Amino acid sequence: MGIDLPLIWALIIGFGLMMYVIMDGFDLGVGILFPFVPARSDRDLMVNSVAPIWDGNETWLVLGGAGLLAAFPVAYSVVLTALYLPIIAMLAGLILRGVAFEFRLSAERTPRHTWDTLFAFGSYLATFSQGVVLGTFIRGFPVTNRAYTGGPFDWLTPFSIFTGLALLFAYALLGATWLIIKTEGPLQERMRVLARPIVITLFVAIVIVSIWTPIEHRAIAERWFSFPNIILFSPVPVLVVLATLALLWAVQRDSHALPFVLALVLIFLGYSGLVISLWPNILPPSISIWDAASPPQSLGFTLVGALFIIPFILVYTAWAYSVFRGKVRAGEGYH
Repeated sequence: MGIDLPLIWALIIGFGLMMYVIMDGFDLGVGILFPFVPARSDRDLMVNSVAPIWDGNETWLVLGGAGLLAAFPVAYSVVLTALYLPIIAMLAGLILRGVAFEFRLSAERTPRHTWDTLFAFGSYLATFSQGVVLGTFIRGFPVTNRAYTGGPFDWLTPFSIFTGLALLFAYALLGATWLIIKTEGPLQERMRVLARPIVITLFVAIVIVSIWTPIEHRAIAERWFSFPNIILFSPVPVLVVLATLALLWAVQRDSHALPFVLALVLIFLGYSGLVISLWPNILPPSISIWDAASPPQSLGFTLVGALFIIPFILVYTAWAYSVFRGKVRAGEGYH
């Protein structure tokens, strides 16, 4: 039996996107929390907590996009055609927050407030756009003869708007729990206070999406609620409830790393639920990874490059996080 190259590439892209959600998620979450922390000194600490690593976090998004183009060009063309506007908005948000991030370092008091506002706005725009893309992906794409046949605004639906808002809370939770690890004193306590309502709101959003999705998609409902799948997949919602309760408990205790770890568990469970609902379709509702894959020669050639570069990204990421571990304190780092 030969190597299943489309499956390997699907795992690589899925891994890259999960790494992006985890790493750039807390990075974007820091920007989302900016409006709730008015003190300049606290905002400096928030920025300093991600300053050494934030550029590298977005490498995983590039890997996922490039991998999709190389391995599944049909999916790449359909997704970009269908989601051109929200993807452009996402990139504009990422660029805006990047520019604001750099310029605030050398700005005086009044201009720095302006750059802080733009940094927060870019974080909201990028995150909301990613959530809209996610919601549209779940709903699926009308495709005929391997080409997108929908309109330019088909992504603008109540469900996609809701998933955009829900992702804001998911990233805000990652940002708050990250700052619990990286800061101390009043700012850390502020993050603990903010984390509790964020956790509750995110849990409610997960419940709504979990109910809304099978109601609109009969195939997803059959996958989750048919026998024996209902038994096999039941640990996912149970673990979501347990992770939420544990997270609420952890943010009230003098625990630093545990809230972030539990937030990652909650995000991973949501990600796994998405995979269960859509697998093996890379273009819902009916185009699988094998239908959309490049020729085997192309998959094999590009896989060599991916297997060469991914270890370097992992080693660099681990090294960067190791070097800049520990608390961020006033008077240290970037300002």
